[in-house]
Amino acid sequence: MLPSMTSEPEQQIGVGTQDAFQRLWTPHRMAYIQGENKPTGPGADDGCPFCSIPAKSDEDGLIVRRGEHVYAVLNLYPYNGGHLMTVPYRHVADYTELTGPETAELAELTKQAMRALRAASGAHGFNIGMNQGTVAGAGIAAHLHQHVVPRWGGDTNFMPVVGHTKILPQLLADTRKMLAEAWPA
Repeated sequence: MLPSMTSEPEQQIGVGTQDAFQRLWTPHRMAYIQGENKPTGPGADDGCPFCSIPAKSDEDGLIVRRGEHVYAVLNLYPYNGGHLMTVPYRHVADYTELTGPETAELAELTKQAMRALRAASGAHGFNIGMNQGTVAGAGIAAHLHQHVVPRWGGDTNFMPVVGHTKILPQLLADTRKMLAEAWPA
């Protein structure tokens, strides 16, 4: 339970400046902050995770669906449960570099992802998009990827607003299995 704003904050040793908030520790986020799994350069051979994921099993790579040109994979650092990405196998940075078949399959897998998320988790809506370039917010700018983030009414509660923390109620392996089973044939 959070303390009331009028009460004296509970003394917590080692948490820095005292304020009226309790702390929820999310040490797993430090890997993302420190750049774990980020490429060392722009080439496909520079440690690009989107190039190495397809060589793994679906379970180990958190791949939900494989197409001919594009695959769908869960985001390791999700904004919401079920947050996945549609990713071309080919290492390209810019949307305009996609071929016609890659563009069509990226769109089709995005539609299928929406259907699977609605069937598996009852998503009410979606944020769908891609950040083109580091200045636009792309965490891995060298390999194009489109985010599909399921949303539910009331999914933004006090945790992300006040606590700057996202609560995810399911392990990624369980989410991957659930979505793979719900993916349209």
